[in-house]
Parts: sequence; structure tokens; C-alpha cells
Amino acid sequence: MIHGLSSDLPSFKSLAFRPGLNILLADKSDGATDRQSRNGAGKTSLVELIHFLFGANADKDSIFRSDELAGFSFEARVDIGPTLVDVARSGTKPSRIRLQGDTSDWPIAPSLEAKTGDLVISNENWRAALGALLFRLNPDVDDEANGRFRPSFRSLFSYFVRRQNSGGFVSPTQQSSMQQAWDQQVAISYLLGLDASVPQQFQEVRTRERAMAELRKAAKDGSLGRYFGTAADLRTRMTIAEARARRMREQLDTFNVVPEYSGMEQEASQITRVISTLSDDNTADRELILQLRAAIDSELPPATTSLDRLYREAGVVLPGSVGRRFEEVEEFHQAIVQNRRSHLTSEVQAAEDRIRKRDRARETLDGRRRQLMGILQSGGALEHYAALQQEAGRAEADAEGLRQRLTTAEQIESTKAELDIERARLLKTLQDDHHERQSIIEEAILVFEDLSNALYEKAGSLTVSATPNGPQVDIRIDAQRSKGITNMQIFCFDLMLAELTARRGMGPGFLVHDSHLFDGVDERQVAKALQLGADHAAAVGFQYIVTMNSDALPKDGFRDGFDVSAYVLDTKLTDATETGGLFGLRFN
Repeated sequence: MIHGLSSDLPSFKSLAFRPGLNILLADKSDGATDRQSRNGAGKTSLVELIHFLFGANADKDSIFRSDELAGFSFEARVDIGPTLVDVARSGTKPSRIRLQGDTSDWPIAPSLEAKTGDLVISNENWRAALGALLFRLNPDVDDEANGRFRPSFRSLFSYFVRRQNSGGFVSPTQQSSMQQAWDQQVAISYLLGLDASVPQQFQEVRTRERAMAELRKAAKDGSLGRYFGTAADLRTRMTIAEARARRMREQLDTFNVVPEYSGMEQEASQITRVISTLSDDNTADRELILQLRAAIDSELPPATTSLDRLYREAGVVLPGSVGRRFEEVEEFHQAIVQNRRSHLTSEVQAAEDRIRKRDRARETLDGRRRQLMGILQSGGALEHYAALQQEAGRAEADAEGLRQRLTTAEQIESTKAELDIERARLLKTLQDDHHERQSIIEEAILVFEDLSNALYEKAGSLTVSATPNGPQVDIRIDAQRSKGITNMQIFCFDLMLAELTARRGMGPGFLVHDSHLFDGVDERQVAKALQLGADHAAAVGFQYIVTMNSDALPKDGFRDGFDVSAYVLDTKLTDATETGGLFGLRFN
């Protein structure tokens, strides 16, 4: 329980609390105008102060880091388990908590500050120690054995001190508008005494489902869609790529490097060009031979005998000297024809000799070329081998990339089935846990029914269900759908949690509700709620602190003998402009 709150701020209104019900009122000061409101009197600031002293984050927007409050320390005297401890914190050094009291049995021991003689502990370790001492959480702040989504002290504590500014009065199972669904499931399961590891595992499944959903979406469109494709398409591409890589590797394995490959290749090319030239020259000489032989065949002796016969037939008798001259001419022409034929024949022989010589040279060159080509065909140049090796490496890399993409695509396509199986397994585990802890659930149902029945004619109901999405807690009170029905659902739920945890020796030992809880609630229900809080706090042994405006405090509706004024704190807040609030000053 909280024994008291104090500060070295001179204007701060120190508060002393008693066991059981404590009501902090905000009065309307004498002479106050209609413009003055008790909304700034400090009722909500009390809730913020309790959170500040119990490890809440103090960012730059925190009121305790404002210029008006940062230089002052605020202190609470509280029971931490069986130990009475003084806890102090300031906005100037929000990461450091000062302690006084016996902390020898704490799981995280504070250190002694030599300069001041105070016991000090970091705010992070303070929260871990509170989690262990008040809620039996693992004090190892870096422990990952229980998963990422384990219950935290700050989340559990916020069900016992709800904050209006954080949206804490929207739903019974939600202590903040920013609280995620998994945290609600884990926290409530833990506070009720159920197996909190099951909703943790459900959240792990949901996280994987979201990741796979995003990956599947990306795989269907956009750049990843072009990258991944379907498993069937990737399997085909991978098969082709692997076959190509194998062929490239086989070529490398049988490749013979020819050191003088380039020179031999050039020599073979030169020989080919020479052979081609020799063939062209042979073709020209063969054409010349044909022409020469045709010329030889066309060479004929002079037709002198025909001329002599012509003269004789004409009756012309040539003299003897003329006759001899024709014979000489005939012999001369015969000699010319003979010489001509001899010359053409020698030209033919020369051409044939050239052809035979070229054929022999071509045969020699062709043999050398066949030798070179055999060597070149049996291997290749070193640079060709390096290029082939590089290409083979690329082919193998492509095949490996496709193998990895195929694995990813198959995982994407198979994950939904796996997660469905995991959900079914978790649902069965959750159902088994609820069956095994049926007595705990029944206790919660009966306590809630008892509380709601005391407020309304028809009792409300608390239902704990095992669903494929994790444990679900439903709160229902049928009371003509009044404006404040949700607030009373929260009241019954919180009081139930405070009672159940107190019975198990857990929790902070107190429950705090500020005036916002009773907004829109009928005065008779407010009276019954205060009476219920007082009765159950006294019976079970926890502290119930309520803040409200004095004119909202019910005048009747209580049972006979119940004096609500006996629970009102002596210190009261007012709406006075400067000094009436909790801090005794006003600030933005």
C-alpha cells in the first residue's frame, strides 16, 4: 500500500493514506467563479505522480520535467512486498531512483551512493525489481528465454492505476489506447493466473503471418514479384540453369590449354590464305593451257599449192624462177608454223610444271594446316580458358541464386499451412490450459458477478474464451445501456483483478481510480461502488484510493451505518487559481 506522498517542493500538499478506502476530494474554494475549474486541482496529477514514482517514462513533455517541478524531488512511502520503503525521484535526474529501507532480499540490489549515503537504482532496474517483487516476473531485463512478448511490470501496473490521459477508461481489458491486443491478452492472462506463454506464442504466430503476408504481397507485384515468381516457374528456371552450369563445368574439365594458341591460329590462317592463292594461280594456268592448246590446234601451213593450181587452170604458165619462189615461200611458212607450235607446246609444259610445283607446295602446306587445326581443336588459349571459367562461375552463381529464390518461394507458399497448423496447436493448448485452470476462471467469474450484482439488479458476466486468435475476455453488464455503463464495467473488472491478485499475494497492494471513472455514472451506482471498494479492500487486504470532486461525492445511496466521510482524507484539493492544487502552483 501507499502510506504517503511528499515532496521538497514547499507548496506541495503532502498526503497520508490509510488501509482500505481513501477518498481525495477537490473542493470548490470560497469565492470561486464559474470560470474556475477543479479539473486542474491535481486529481489526475496524483495518478501521474504515482506512475512517476513507479517507473514511468519521464520524457521531455512530462510535468515533472517542467521548469516549475524539475528541480524538486517527490517521494512515496510504500510497501514493496513485506518491506516499507521510501522512494524518491526528480525530473532533473529521472533515470535515477533514490531508496531508503531494507533491500537486502531484492533480486536487483541498489548501490550505495558514497556522496549522499543514499541507495540508488536505475529506473530500468527499478521497474525490473518491482516486476519481480510485486508480480513475480523474471527480473533479468535482458532475458529472451520467455520470448519477445512477455508481460512487463509497467503494463501490469497500469491496470491498477489507470490514466485518463492515456485512454485508460475506454475498455475494461485495455489500460491504454496505445496498448496492443497481444499485450492485453498476455497481461490479463497473467493477472488472472492463466498461462501467459500461450498468448505470447499466438503473437509470435501473428507476427510471422504479417511478415509472410507482406512477403507474399511483394512477391505478387513490384520488384520482388519479378525477383521471386512462383515456385513452379523458379523450379523450371533453376533446372535449366543447373544443366547449363554442368555443361560449362564439363567443358572446363576437358579443356586443354595450348600455350602458343594465338601463334598457331595465325599460322593456320596464313597457310589458308597461301593455299587459296596457289589454287587461284593454278586455275589461271589451267585456263592458259587450254588457250595454248587451242592455239596449237589452229596453226595450219600456207595454202601455196592451191595458188599454183589456180594459175595452171587459168592457163598461165609461170616461169621456173617463179615456181621456185613459191616453193621457197611454202617452206618458209612451214618453218614458221613449226616454230609457233613448238613455242606454244613449251608454254603448255611450263604452265603444267608450275601447276605441279604449286600442287606439291599446297600439299605440304595443307599437311601443316591439318596439324595445326588438330592441335587447335584439341584445346584452346589460356585467355579462352579464363573466359570459360568466368562464364561457368556466373552460370553456377545464377543456379545458386535460383535455388535460394526457390527455397524462399516454397517457404512463402507453405508458410500459411504451417501457421494454420501452429494456430490449431495453440488453440488446443489454450483450451487445455483453460480446462486445467477452470477453478481460476470460475473464481474470476464469480467475483465479477458478485461485484456487478451489487451495483445493478441484473448481474453482469465475465467470459473467458479460447479462440483461434488467443484468449478473449468479454465483459457484459446489462443496465439499460446507461451512459456510465462502460465505466462501471471497468470498475468491476479492476476491483476483481485487485482482489484476485491480493489473494495470491501479488500486485502493488493498491487500486487507484480518479474522478473520470465516475463520469456519467448515476449517483446511486457511485455510492454502491465506493461502498463495494471499501468492503472488498477491507476484506481482502488491499488499498483503494479514489479522487473526485466534492460535489460528486454521493450524499445517500449507502447502506445503513456506512459513513463515507470517514474515508475522506483530511487534505483536500481546491480550484483556487494558484495554491489549491496538489502542487500548490499552476503551470503549463
